Amino acid sequence: MTAAGVSAAAAALALLLWPGRMSDPRLRWRRLPRAEPAPGPVAPAEPGVPVPLLAGGVATVVAAVLSTPLVAVLAGVLAALGARAWQAGRRSAAEEAGLVALTAGLGALVADLRSGRPVGSAARTAATACGDDECGRALVQAVRSPETPPAGRGALTEPLARVAAAVRLSARTGCSLADVLAAVEDDLRARSRSAVELRSATAGPRAGAMLLAGLPLLGLAMGSGVGADPWRVLTTTGTGQLLLVAGVCLEVAGVAWSGRLVRRALR
Repeated sequence: MTAAGVSAAAAALALLLWPGRMSDPRLRWRRLPRAEPAPGPVAPAEPGVPVPLLAGGVATVVAAVLSTPLVAVLAGVLAALGARAWQAGRRSAAEEAGLVALTAGLGALVADLRSGRPVGSAARTAATACGDDECGRALVQAVRSPETPPAGRGALTEPLARVAAAVRLSARTGCSLADVLAAVEDDLRARSRSAVELRSATAGPRAGAMLLAGLPLLGLAMGSGVGADPWRVLTTTGTGQLLLVAGVCLEVAGVAWSGRLVRRALR
């Protein structure tokens, strides 16, 4: 019972602190050639039941079987928050991967235009270079129909709108479309490099926050190791239950505040 409760809490807190780490796109930016296809974004699954609700329900049921009702409620809340953070991390990773794919497509488009290929043919090649069907279709639409709203979603909307504006500017003034699109591409690459540098700079604070978040769990494990049985005290006595609720609230607040500080630094 003790090991199961501690493991569930540790998993939830780890998800809260490190959402989407397995799909961190930093290495892809460092290895991305200027005009080669980039891996497309992995769209998060859209199940019928929301993932946070499902995770919270399963954790509540399991904890209710293994421990007290209070632990079941806390486990459900932590699991729901962890699943929500995991979804947010996946969405963020998918958006960044989409930007990588769009930048690769723009690089191919600029290279083809400078080599003298027609816009339509260059747009088809750029769609293939994106490596993602949705991103490629959105880029082709922005180039061929710049007057229509961008087809991309999320983080792709603003870059696609800039591509469409570049096409309109070239059509109205006669300036080189390749030069204007190259400026958009260079700006996207510069912004992405800046984001990578900021994430690298905040890696230390994130690791420190993870360590601090795990200290209460380490204390429980050490107490159990010396025979004090802190889990029984926290779950079966009135004072212990108050301390458990207060500790979980403070833990969640600390993790959320640390995450907010890191997100503000990354903007």
